[in-house]
Amino acid sequence: MSQDTDLHDNPSLDPTGERCDLVIRGQRVLTTAGIRPREVGVRNGVVVALQPLGNGLVGDEVVELADDETLIPGLVDTHVHVNEPGRTEWEGFASATRAAAAGGVTTIVDMPLNSIPPTVDIDALNVKRSVARDQVHVDVGFWGGAIPGNTGDLRALHDAGVFGFKSFLLHSGVDEFPPLDPDELEKDMRELASFDSVMIVHAEDSRAIDRAPSPEGDDYSKFLASRPRGAENLAIAEVIERARWTGGRAHILHLSSSDALPMLRSAKHDGLRLTVETCPHYLTLTSEEIPAGATQFKCCPPIREAGNREMLWQGLEDGTIDFIVSDHSPSTIDLKDLENGDFAVAWGGVSSLQLGLSLIWTEARQRGIALETVVSWMSDRPAQFAGLTGKGRIAPGYSADFAVFAADDAYVVDVKKLHHKNQLTPYNGRALSGVVRTTYLHGLVVDGVEPRGRLVRRGMTD
Repeated sequence: MSQDTDLHDNPSLDPTGERCDLVIRGQRVLTTAGIRPREVGVRNGVVVALQPLGNGLVGDEVVELADDETLIPGLVDTHVHVNEPGRTEWEGFASATRAAAAGGVTTIVDMPLNSIPPTVDIDALNVKRSVARDQVHVDVGFWGGAIPGNTGDLRALHDAGVFGFKSFLLHSGVDEFPPLDPDELEKDMRELASFDSVMIVHAEDSRAIDRAPSPEGDDYSKFLASRPRGAENLAIAEVIERARWTGGRAHILHLSSSDALPMLRSAKHDGLRLTVETCPHYLTLTSEEIPAGATQFKCCPPIREAGNREMLWQGLEDGTIDFIVSDHSPSTIDLKDLENGDFAVAWGGVSSLQLGLSLIWTEARQRGIALETVVSWMSDRPAQFAGLTGKGRIAPGYSADFAVFAADDAYVVDVKKLHHKNQLTPYNGRALSGVVRTTYLHGLVVDGVEPRGRLVRRGMTD
């Protein structure tokens, strides 16, 4: 990728007749019509022109993409646990957003739990925003939380700009974010339906897990048996029916059980306002490959068998699963209990925020899935789901958030080179295809030094 800030050949201005701040030219620009030879003109952080290559858009800075580079829209990750404040030793806004940018992610939406206080009322939201504001390297939005007793706080949080509300149907892992029972879930879904917000649900049934075998020691198969597919299936069925009864919007987080795909497909066919996500770890890892004591692989719901993984890919391709997000949920290394490798006591969460695009592209290309499709799953679709207007596409009027992606380049994951605060990931040593060479936020290169990210609300920025 070369730069030329002094271009005068074949001058052409954007349709407004003004000079651009930045022009990016390349043979491979991912537009809404596919990958095409294009020139992208940017002014004041927004795409103002998208013209055929050779039109000679004029800019104060002109970037020429290398032949092996594709300009793609910045990814949108709507499922990230930043954990600050309160558990900033697990992760924080500065480290998380550096990692995001290094992986081509230009917008994240932070989950309401694992931070202290959790984002379950306006005061807590204001605390989180004040902590984040001056240290983010990508744009950051926030989910609210739905817990027993805070139904009266939901509308105020919505009006303050949260993107929706997260709930659990079993213990969340932290005591300050208790679960809803199904009737409480329905009550809150009715409340959210009154102002057209969405309930996003960690769907595992506590009763089924209480009756499952207990996880023991370093044997992953015993941990897997302790979080059976049936627990997920029951909880998803519960969410579907409560969505049917209330007419509200519902979203299934981190789908792991492929058994649930038929009922999800049926619910969508019935016209329910239902969306579904899954995550890189369910699409790239298999339970059969997890070594004894390798607690860096522990997450809930769990990584399942190879056959289950293939069915999830089919669910993506047929549209039952809407998009892919990280569920980046790190902790300090000691909480992973590496010394003992005990899956029963280790914190459940996979660190992958920086790696998602390469992980999914590595798997997808082997299945003959185009880069355009992968980027749609990881950018445009999650942006649309969350109501992040102006994100997820390279098109006039959209934010100039881009990643320069070398799809045929390759690397081996070195955990010491990741920006995650705690250097632990199940992908360490894994060979991956596709390298993010540069990330742009609002038309400026993200350098990881000067935090230029903004705090975003539904349809606006702070």
